[in-house]
Amino acid sequence: MDQELLRNVPIFAELTEADLEVLARLATRRRYPKDGVVFFENEEGSSFFMIVDGRIKVTILGDDGREIILSVLSGGDFFGEMALLDQGPRVATVTAASDMEVAVLDPREFVSLIEEHPAVARKVLKVMAGRLRNAEQSPIH
Repeated sequence: MDQELLRNVPIFAELTEADLEVLARLATRRRYPKDGVVFFENEEGSSFFMIVDGRIKVTILGDDGREIILSVLSGGDFFGEMALLDQGPRVATVTAASDMEVAVLDPREFVSLIEEHPAVARKVLKVMAGRLRNAEQSPIH
C-alpha cells in the first residue's frame, strides 16, 4: 500500500512517517467496479475500509423493499468500523457508487492502530458521532 495514499485519509493526519509506513505495510488494496457490493447488511464484520479513490453508497432496505440511501462517502472517508468495535453484524449494505479503490485493515490491525494512536481513535469516534447525529435527524428514523 502506498504511504502517500494513506496520508490523504484525514483520520491519519497526525501519524508520523514511521507510523504511516507501518500502516502502509498492514493495509491491503482492493478495487471494486461501479455497483460492486463491498458487503451486505447483516454480514459479519471482518474489515475496516478507507476510501482511497471513488465513492460508495451506504444503504438499507425500507419496509416497502426499496433501497434507502443513508450516505454517500468518497476519498478520505472510512467505513466498516462499527462491526469491528462491537463484533456485531454490518448494519447496512455498502456498494461502489463509482469504480473505486479502498485500503483495508483486518480487525486485529484496526484495534492495534487505535490502541497505539489515541488521536486516530478520537477522530474515528468523532466521525461516528456525527454519523449517529445525522441518522437521528434523518426522516427515516
